[in-house]
Amino acid sequence: MVATEAPRIVRLGVEDAAAGLVLSTEAHWNQTIEDWRFFLSEGFVFGIRDGARLVATAALLPYSGNNAWISMVLVTESHRRLGLATQLVDACLAAARKNGLTCWLDATPDGARVYGPLGFTPTSQLRRLKLVKSTSASGQAPSTATLDALCDRDRRATGLDRTALLSAFARRPGSRIVTANGAIALVRDGRAARHIGPLFADHTAAALTLVDAIAQSQDGPLLLDAVASQGTFLDGLTASGWIIERPFQRMRLGPATAMAEEMPFAVAGPEFG
Repeated sequence: MVATEAPRIVRLGVEDAAAGLVLSTEAHWNQTIEDWRFFLSEGFVFGIRDGARLVATAALLPYSGNNAWISMVLVTESHRRLGLATQLVDACLAAARKNGLTCWLDATPDGARVYGPLGFTPTSQLRRLKLVKSTSASGQAPSTATLDALCDRDRRATGLDRTALLSAFARRPGSRIVTANGAIALVRDGRAARHIGPLFADHTAAALTLVDAIAQSQDGPLLLDAVASQGTFLDGLTASGWIIERPFQRMRLGPATAMAEEMPFAVAGPEFG
């Protein structure tokens, strides 16, 4: 791609899932090809190609109540600093305006400095944590719960109906919905680590107990995106060996349209909200 060329932005389809996975893997992100297929089938995913090669993406994932999540903003190393990410985010925002959607995103600190001037305002903060485990599970898995129970708790915590997302997660091989003592969480495979979230609980002790039970029953590394305001939960995780990898700033562009009844302990992921 010649730097003076105006890049052509295209709407991507499910057939582009493998190419998208190449970009997120290059960035060391945890998405699987099933994640990409969900974005491409349920959302608006815009891309830029250099010849036949996909070199940049951004996604807009609509939810209920005129809300949408912006994520998967990726540019391959050789095409960075050309303004491609900005142009793709602009395409997402144009699609959101056309459809009357309030936009949300979870930004890195560098990203927050970019999105602020676009009109995004901070709402809450997340912390991505990782637990590096041994190669063998040593504990009994917690009890399983129903998809309906998870979706109900998710609606109470987010104000959104995300049945399509949570159903897609739950159908995947290796996914489990688990519960104990008033806590409930979804555990699913990622490219490099299993992911815990969303996670809801009646109180911090129940949330920590469920996370510990999951950890004791799983092989390999685990990831979790905790809500930063759940400070006692974060302290309990770090005391038990979880390492904070990076912060995310949750931001919104547009009017508040969803009313939450409770605060989650961990979210589905910065790419999903």
